[in-house]
Amino acid sequence: MTNAQHPDNAQDPVSAHPRPTTTTTPDPADERRFDVIVLGGGAAGLSTATALGRARRRVAVIDAGEPRNAPAEGVHNFLSREGVNPLELVRIGRADAEQYGVSFFDGSAETAERTADGFAVALGDGTVLFGRRIVLATGVVDELPPVDGLRERWGNDVLHCPYCHGWEVRDQRIGILGSGPMAMHQTILFSQWSDDVTLYLGTAPEPTAEELEQLAARGIPVVRGIVASVEVVDDAITALVLEDGSAHAVEAVVVGPRFAVRAGALAALGLEPVPHPSGVGTMIDADAQGRTSVPGVWAVGNASNPMGQVVVAAASGMMAGAVINAELVTEEVAADVERYRAARSVSPRP
Repeated sequence: MTNAQHPDNAQDPVSAHPRPTTTTTPDPADERRFDVIVLGGGAAGLSTATALGRARRRVAVIDAGEPRNAPAEGVHNFLSREGVNPLELVRIGRADAEQYGVSFFDGSAETAERTADGFAVALGDGTVLFGRRIVLATGVVDELPPVDGLRERWGNDVLHCPYCHGWEVRDQRIGILGSGPMAMHQTILFSQWSDDVTLYLGTAPEPTAEELEQLAARGIPVVRGIVASVEVVDDAITALVLEDGSAHAVEAVVVGPRFAVRAGALAALGLEPVPHPSGVGTMIDADAQGRTSVPGVWAVGNASNPMGQVVVAAASGMMAGAVINAELVTEEVAADVERYRAARSVSPRP
C-alpha cells in the first residue's frame, strides 16, 4: 500500500513531513553544496567518489591533475588493469564516477574551514564549495636524493618499489642508491629479481654485522661513497658516477624517496602530518576506515599509507566511501526521528 492509498494519509505525521531525498543531481540553487568533498582525483579519491556516488550522495572531487604515479610507464598488480598507463587509469576511473553524478572541479584546494553544518573549501580560482565531510586523497610528493639527472629518469629506470616495477628490471644490473633507512630492505628485496645487485651505500646507515653477512650470502657488493650523478646514453641509464669521478655500470637505479604528504589545505582544521613509523617521511594518521583525529575529515590512499600500491589506495577509498555514507545515514535517521517526534506532538488526536 502506497502513501497515497493509506487511509489515514491526511493525518500521517511522516507523510506530512517527508524525509529529504538525496539525489545525484544537485538543485541549481545548491550547486556548491555537497555531502562530501574529495581532495584529489587519483585512485583513492576516485574510488571514494564512486562508492559515494553509487550511494546517491552529492560528491565533489577537486583535482589538480598531478597523480603521483604519472611518470610511471604502467600500473601493476591491479586486477584486470595490469600494465595500464596511470593517466589512462585515472581517465577510466573518472568516467566511472561521472556516471553516478560526481562533480569535478579542476584545481587545488587552498584552504578549508569549519562551518555550522560542515566545511567550506576554497579553490585557487576563488570557488568555494561546501560539504558535510572532507576526504583527503591528495597523496604524497616523492622527494628524491640530490643526484644530478635522477629526477628526469624517475618512473622509468629509476624506481623504488620491487612489486611495482621489479619484473620490468628483472635480470638487469641494478644499483641501490642508499639514502635512508630503507636501503638495506630494498637491496635484499631486489635480489629476488636479479642476481646482479649492488648497494651504493651513500648516506644510508652503515649495515650491521648481521646485514653485511646477509649481503655477502646473497653475493651483493657494497660500494661506499656519495653518488653525484647518473649517466644516460640513448635514453637509458648506463652508470652511476660518484663524487670521486668513478663510474659504475648500472641499468636500473633503486632509490628510497622521502614521502611528504600533501595536506597543507587542511592545516587550519588542525590536521597535521605525523612522521611515518619507518622514518621515510610524513603521513596523516588515520584508522583502518580512514577517520582522522579531526571530526568529519578522512584520509585515504597514500596520504595515510605512503607505501600502499595503487590497488591498496583504491581499496581504502572504497572502504572510506562506504563508511562515510553509513555515518551520514545515521545522522539523517536521527534528524528524521526528531522531525517525526515533533510532528507527532502536534498532530491532532483521533
